[in-house]
Amino acid sequence: MPIHIYNSLTRKKEDFVSLNPAQVKMYVCGPTVYDEPHIGHARSAYIFDVIRRYLKYRGYDVTFVRNVTDVDDKIIDKAKKEYPNGDLNVSFKKVAQRYLASYHEALKSLGIDDSGIVEPKASEYIPKMISFISALVDKGAAYSSGGDVYFDIKKSKNYGKLSNQSLEKMESGARVIAGENKRDPLDFALWKSAKEGEPSWDSPWGKGRPGWHIECSVMSSDILGDQFDIHGGGLDLIFPHHENEIAQSEGAGKEFARYWIHHGLLTINGQKMAKSLGNFITINDFLAKYKNPDLLKLFFLSAHYSSPVDYTEEKIEEAKQALERILILMDKVSSDERGQNRGVQVREIEYTRIKFIESMDEDFNTPKGLACIFDLVNLTNKNINDNNFAINAYVMIKDLLGVLGVSLAEKVDLGLMNREEVESKIAQRDQARKNKDYALSDQIRKELESKGIILEDAKDGKTSWRKKI
Repeated sequence: MPIHIYNSLTRKKEDFVSLNPAQVKMYVCGPTVYDEPHIGHARSAYIFDVIRRYLKYRGYDVTFVRNVTDVDDKIIDKAKKEYPNGDLNVSFKKVAQRYLASYHEALKSLGIDDSGIVEPKASEYIPKMISFISALVDKGAAYSSGGDVYFDIKKSKNYGKLSNQSLEKMESGARVIAGENKRDPLDFALWKSAKEGEPSWDSPWGKGRPGWHIECSVMSSDILGDQFDIHGGGLDLIFPHHENEIAQSEGAGKEFARYWIHHGLLTINGQKMAKSLGNFITINDFLAKYKNPDLLKLFFLSAHYSSPVDYTEEKIEEAKQALERILILMDKVSSDERGQNRGVQVREIEYTRIKFIESMDEDFNTPKGLACIFDLVNLTNKNINDNNFAINAYVMIKDLLGVLGVSLAEKVDLGLMNREEVESKIAQRDQARKNKDYALSDQIRKELESKGIILEDAKDGKTSWRKKI
């Protein structure tokens, strides 16, 4: 069965057919590194990590490119604030390097896999950007004016096809900003002439630096070729960024991306995230409060990637309860058996894999895929005394959660206690209960709870335990 992807370009769900049957070439717009990464950045990075993981799970060799914008007005403005008396040619690099390191560290803390990712930086591609812009000028698709270079929007045959806007409508709301030298309000900058003291590079049009849009066209074509399979990013990038990418790439005679995937945006308690509103949550803020990155991942997985998602503490609590259901089950399967697949083929377990694939094949529908996993969790709890079923179900649950990048990381400090010591304490408590020594029983429970161990007494008198998350 083919994978179906909603293509933002055609505005319909299509069978995914890669250019190379065994390979997927994928480009995603990455961060502009001028501040600490927040949970909105986390959603974007995680969504495309899940898509990459699933494509690999379905047998594709995935070449994944995520660019870094390290030359930008926001970075320069941040450098001016952080180094008011410094040389901007030096300080903007310091800002970009520091916040890129923060981004990498945050993704690592979340367990978002970046192994094998190609991560080009804008600053490393400026000579190739200049060559690309020169080619557009030579083709008559761009023009120089006052040291700037602009793309001539009238030379784009189908400008607006991605954002589904007419040229007339866009022109009616467009304005020329003071200092711009363009002919048409919709024309966009490929090269900006240098401002006093700001970072600049030599070019045929004088000193300056590239515009934002050009970097993605240059990087993607250089690494993936003139045509590639998937281009991804947030809904907020459709216009003008992605629209302009298409225009300049096609203007240079390149076929560019075939499938466009855009994810919905994140709000906090119904409001746009902003420091001025006091609802700006960095990835480090989240992990400092909740410790476990799987909570954020389960929250993200509960909504389809294309949908907007509203972050609330209540929803994180729901994710916590969902994670506890999984961890409680995993602890019920004995430690010496865990992870050993005996090759027993249980129809219901294999059916979970089939339904999971069917769900994910439908435009990477993680809510339905996750529901398949929880159906198996429930079924396994009902069949927990069937050792073969429980062990094979454990392996399947672990495998499918791994496809989604959920590691089941149990970030709990047990002090000097190991599993055997916990079991020994439970045995002591069981004996105390038999002796009706309830004070000792409560003391042991509280001792274990202080170590992050939660005891659960069943109706049949047996006690199970789990790690607090």
